[in-house]
Amino acid sequence: MRATTVCLSRGFWGRSIEEFKRLSNTVFKLEGIKGPSGPLPLHDFHKPESLDETKIMSDVDIGGFSKASLDWIPPSPEDNINGHARFHGSISTALPPNRPEIQRSGYAAWRTLDRPPTIFGRALWNIDMYTYLAMRIKSDGRSYFVNVQTESVVPTDLHQHRLFAKRPGEWETVLIKWNDFVRTNHGFVVEPQTEMLRQKVRSIGVGLTDRVPGPFELYIERMWATNDMSEGEEHVEPPTAREGQLKNKQGRHINWSDK
Repeated sequence: MRATTVCLSRGFWGRSIEEFKRLSNTVFKLEGIKGPSGPLPLHDFHKPESLDETKIMSDVDIGGFSKASLDWIPPSPEDNINGHARFHGSISTALPPNRPEIQRSGYAAWRTLDRPPTIFGRALWNIDMYTYLAMRIKSDGRSYFVNVQTESVVPTDLHQHRLFAKRPGEWETVLIKWNDFVRTNHGFVVEPQTEMLRQKVRSIGVGLTDRVPGPFELYIERMWATNDMSEGEEHVEPPTAREGQLKNKQGRHINWSDK
């Protein structure tokens, strides 16, 4: 029997050892009973190579004309002492020529790549013991969405939530309750709603789908799961009267308070 290349790679065994340490830590510290001993890091952009673990998407994939980039920004004492990423570009709603089947355009997004496998199988995040997703961001005030993908029965399902920035142009930490995410498919709210598979989170990212032509710019330092509300200056509580961009298949807008 011949060993596969992935099994022989040092990275595979290194990841497997790290995963074994993490699982052992969970058992020995009785985190399943007492709860987690601290926050769970999901992704950060402190180093340039962090961009290698992400993927950019836009309507260019279907022949559109929006532009999107994710660049690494080094630490700066005037702005942020930690390295971070700049998600930027421009939205265009122009439809691709000679593609009559394309009726809508104008989006850009990025997400983390699926994590490489270990000897224990596919590497997934288990955020079941945490209440909040925390994000350190600096926004331009546009209507971004946070997208979470899990090992769902329907691979194209996403769980989404508006990224409500309270202080555009300034760094802030935003907390979003995991239970407040809405299950969607191809941009429409799925009914009936089902809970997120919180033990099997594959990727997390941010998208801009407001279809407002023009430039956009969002800075992201890091993302993590936490139970400590004091880690964020803001806890997202969407206003009752605010109408969301997401629609159900009947065309009705979804209010975030409907969840």
